[in-house]
Amino acid sequence: MKPARHQAIVELLMQYQSLTTGALASKLHVSQETIRRDLGELQAQGKIQRSHGRARSIRRENHDSGDPFHIRLKSHYAHKADIAREAMEWIDAGMVIALDASSTCWYLARQLPDIELTVFTNSHPICHELGKHEQINLIISGGQLQRKYGCYLNNGLIHQLKSLEIDLFIFSCEGVDQQGQLWDSNIYNAEFKSVLLKRAGQSLLLVDKSKFNRSSEVKIGMLDDVTHIISDVDTQSLVAPI
Repeated sequence: MKPARHQAIVELLMQYQSLTTGALASKLHVSQETIRRDLGELQAQGKIQRSHGRARSIRRENHDSGDPFHIRLKSHYAHKADIAREAMEWIDAGMVIALDASSTCWYLARQLPDIELTVFTNSHPICHELGKHEQINLIISGGQLQRKYGCYLNNGLIHQLKSLEIDLFIFSCEGVDQQGQLWDSNIYNAEFKSVLLKRAGQSLLLVDKSKFNRSSEVKIGMLDDVTHIISDVDTQSLVAPI
């Protein structure tokens, strides 16, 4: 029964692209609790993606299934703000840091004091926030603005980074699967994160509990590549040994 139901869920999501938990339960004539368990298993297998009471198919051919930035800001915002506050302990005056275009890093940017600091980012909202600080040397990756995600796409990123020595790369991701693979929902942010993860002296992953045991569209790297993780849960209990 369950394998057939799982296949039916995947086929329904391929047909409709996105359905609520209630809609799936109604179509398959089972309880919403059963559907939630099914979706959890399918997400862990990398077959579907869950977000805000809905499930959607993973469309790997176009590498773009993420929620807009303004939606992500409202998701688990209290946990993200707490995680960002803890990340502040890693930042000292005089450092060169890089921030990705995640909503968690936006919460971090809001908490940054106006100190002598160099910040490199591909985030349009973070640029707007840190532009208010006179002592922060703000460097923008530039390129084409992807308004949905509030980020810039710059094909010359690697060349641009040759003149920068990044002390610390702070970032988040769309998911961490059971094998410790890091995922993102779109290629624009994934490329930025993959490059910075390899080039920065240290890296700091900010990830709330909703991101574990799930995959998405584009691979970023492995959890083993990350120097340190800040989360609202014990990460060892959620990710299988790798």
